[in-house]
Amino acid sequence: MSQKKELRKGFRLGSLFCFMVATLLFTRCNAEEGNHDRVSMHMGTALISEDTVPVSDTIPADTIKVKVEPSTYTIIGVGDMMLGTNYPSASYLPPNGGKDMLASVEDVLQAADITFGNLEGTILDKGGKAKQCRNPSACYVFRSPESYVQHFVNAGFDFLSIANNHSGDFGQAGRTTTKAVLKEAGIAYAGLAGTDEYAIVEKDGMTYGMCAFAPNWGTCSIHDLGKAKQIVRKLDEQCDVVIVSFHGGAEGSSHQHVPKKRETYYGENRGDVHQFSHTVIDAGADIVFGHGPHVTRAMELYNDRLICYSLGNFCTYGRFNVRGVAGIAPIVAVEVDKEGAFVGGKVTPIYQQKSHGPKIDSQKRAINTLIELTNTDFPNTPLEITKEGELKRKE
Repeated sequence: MSQKKELRKGFRLGSLFCFMVATLLFTRCNAEEGNHDRVSMHMGTALISEDTVPVSDTIPADTIKVKVEPSTYTIIGVGDMMLGTNYPSASYLPPNGGKDMLASVEDVLQAADITFGNLEGTILDKGGKAKQCRNPSACYVFRSPESYVQHFVNAGFDFLSIANNHSGDFGQAGRTTTKAVLKEAGIAYAGLAGTDEYAIVEKDGMTYGMCAFAPNWGTCSIHDLGKAKQIVRKLDEQCDVVIVSFHGGAEGSSHQHVPKKRETYYGENRGDVHQFSHTVIDAGADIVFGHGPHVTRAMELYNDRLICYSLGNFCTYGRFNVRGVAGIAPIVAVEVDKEGAFVGGKVTPIYQQKSHGPKIDSQKRAINTLIELTNTDFPNTPLEITKEGELKRKE
């Protein structure tokens, strides 16, 4: 009996000793493993061995955030916009305070880093001195309510050109109020000689510059190529991407082709838009958005920069002719690299009628028009426009 007691006692002591040793070893191993994990977290991928636990196994993925800079940037351009005029009568304003005019294409316009359009007319509730027309049958004056600026904000516009034949429709009062309303809304504008020749916007680490030209009183002149080069060069020194807008060329369905010479319309010199576009690109412009003819014109890829010779009537309510080719237009999204060079793009075709603003055109008429005109006017351009509206370099 005593021998069995001694054996049990010895067994208990031995077991206790083994248990203590095992516990000590286990604790030490856990401590070393914990230390190993902490070093891996601090050192990241600096510890590379067969025993190293991958960082993804030790740090939750949502705690590692690496900011990746985009390699390309998208700039959208559209043509003429006049959402409704309260002059000479409020009957020329659209229903619902104009809130529906851009609603069908807002998603498209917002899907860009920068969105541009040409503002035809003034933003002014009342007052101002309406311009006198030499030919009343071919002359209109536009004055949109100041509340309409919110429609441009909602659609995502960053830049608006005020260099055109309607920005002076209500004299200095019209221009002053238009600029004040746009500034209050946070929309940049450009195109007035001596005062507002260019604008610069910084967005997501990129700097975008815009300048605008026209053949009209008070605007930066499309005829003064020396001054145009000076403005563009100044922007090129300060900005990553330089956007140039022009309002030029003859109007209407009989003037859809780019003649590559000076154009006149109703006795007015509307400029040589081909020479102008090449000149500003040579001076440092990255994209040229043209408008003024109220119809779609060809595109050209020149020195790796895109020229749109006319973006047509985009949203022109009430007093504009939108029949036939005047009622179709492109929304052009241009993709560029950090230097502003052309990477690619996409055309979204729209149409409008007297009763509504732009809507997506399932018939893709603006795309078909662009293909035909570009192939005719610039057969040697390296630009290809596909039937789906993709813009790319020819293979």
